[in-house]
Amino acid sequence: MRRPTATAPGGRVTVFTPRIDALLREHRGTGLFRLDSDTVGVSDPELIDALLRCRPANKFERPTFKPLQGRTITRPESSAVMRAVSKDVKKALADPARLDADLTGIWPHVPHNHLRDIVFGDDPYRLKVMVDRRLELTPKLTWTVIAAGAALPSFRRSGKAPTHLGAMLSEARTYQERRHAMGLYRRAAAPVCFTVAALVTGALWLGAPFDDDVPNRHIIHETLRLLPVSWNLLRMASPEFHAVDGRIGPGDDVLMLPLLTHRDPELWEAPDEFRPERWDSLDPDNHPGYLPFGHANERCWGRHMVIPLAERLLDIARRGNLTVDPDQRSAHVPLHGLLGVTGVRVVDKR
Repeated sequence: MRRPTATAPGGRVTVFTPRIDALLREHRGTGLFRLDSDTVGVSDPELIDALLRCRPANKFERPTFKPLQGRTITRPESSAVMRAVSKDVKKALADPARLDADLTGIWPHVPHNHLRDIVFGDDPYRLKVMVDRRLELTPKLTWTVIAAGAALPSFRRSGKAPTHLGAMLSEARTYQERRHAMGLYRRAAAPVCFTVAALVTGALWLGAPFDDDVPNRHIIHETLRLLPVSWNLLRMASPEFHAVDGRIGPGDDVLMLPLLTHRDPELWEAPDEFRPERWDSLDPDNHPGYLPFGHANERCWGRHMVIPLAERLLDIARRGNLTVDPDQRSAHVPLHGLLGVTGVRVVDKR
């Protein structure tokens, strides 16, 4: 049975899935603990720092750019993709905010679709469908859709210019090239929408309605603390880790947990409370244990896209007087790749 672990305005309760709840209840402040026979968990911020400094992530530990259907994604290829997506996000941000957009409904589904349309809406359908939330159901469904799209002889473009990402990948000519391109599009484009939608949904759930003088960025940083979208960092067994701490065996994988460091009472005052004002005096780049986008040595590639997009979306929500349905008292946080509340009913409070 799931138990509530946090409360928000209006008596709203955040209910974590049992495995996440067990981590929060049993291992906050533990430092290092064994999860199973060949995996240790780490919540000590100094040890996390030392482990992440001892070697860079390998190609299997990069979530977006790990090998795709057995094909390695090279550093030049991943850099080109990052540049293309960054240009597309900047273009979307440069357009006037659609302050009249109707974003009422069930979140994070509604904002996800809104972001897909404003950032990737000009791409051919078979590329844009790669951002669809329904593809999360099973990898088999994703690759079935990719296989169908790649079987078409060429990417058909609408009268509008495609995104920078779409233009780069639409040059694929053979079936195998198109299949790889569509998988890469999914890897690069979908996380932008998933992450921003989850983040702003969490912000509304944890704190809405907000005081007018609270900056959007403080709200975003505090949401990332309590509901870190990237809640763990996995590193595969390496001799370097045993050298850093002898309790880590040579064959142990290491799961580092910002989920726990973000709520460590040794690092935060009132760690379970949503207090965006705490960021008036804290530096998100240097605060011990605060790792919503990974370690300083290797920050997540999407950081400089996610924060501005989240601020824009949150600004639209605040200007539109959106808040959580007063009749909704609980929301679940399932065990997915990205951490976030689901099924949040968002309404116009006017």
